[in-house]
Amino acid sequence: MSTQTTGSVVDTYSEPNIESCALITIDVQTDFSRDQGAAYVEGTEPLLQTMAKIVTAFRRAGRPIVHVVRLYERDGSNAELCRRNLVADSSGIAAPGSEGSQLDVALRPSPDVALDPELLLRGEFQKIADNEWLMFKPRWGAFYETNLRAHLHQLGVDSLVFIGANFPNCPRTSIYEATERDFRVAMASDGISGTYTRGLEECRGIGVRVMSSDEICRWVEPRLVAESP
Repeated sequence: MSTQTTGSVVDTYSEPNIESCALITIDVQTDFSRDQGAAYVEGTEPLLQTMAKIVTAFRRAGRPIVHVVRLYERDGSNAELCRRNLVADSSGIAAPGSEGSQLDVALRPSPDVALDPELLLRGEFQKIADNEWLMFKPRWGAFYETNLRAHLHQLGVDSLVFIGANFPNCPRTSIYEATERDFRVAMASDGISGTYTRGLEECRGIGVRVMSSDEICRWVEPRLVAESP
């Protein structure tokens, strides 16, 4: 049995539930999201306002938000093998305590929010607002050696929406990991940098609902789009 959705047919087992949905943002940190950052991901800065619109919709709807971040030790010792030389030879990329490691101001619940690197590197969740947390991931995927799955289950979440940077790496890996753990998954086609047609089709092929930011906002908080100028 299937349900007709925007541009595709989605199996009822994989269709996201708004009543039990959370937003996951991936690596939207100053070093990656701003063109002056130490490791800017091309195309991310122009999408920040779109990402912020989706975050606002989830906040207004009272739905959980988890901002997943990277923190690289300056010697590269906790980076992926293929990035250790890059990090070690840099002046610091998303280094603990640095400005570049901070959640982009466009997504913060208040401008003064700052990462607690010691807490995050211990694998704990940092609460930054009602129903909103920061979480460190040590590799590409948000579920690899983290407590994200348990955290979401404690919140009664079975459905996820993804935004962030950079699709071919961390968002895509996290999306696949989420489907492996039987979460119902949606992604914002215009809220993740680095997307491309074949990648989006492959995500649809594993049951991911690919939606525009406006579709997500209407789904999560119907008044938001109607009230926008």
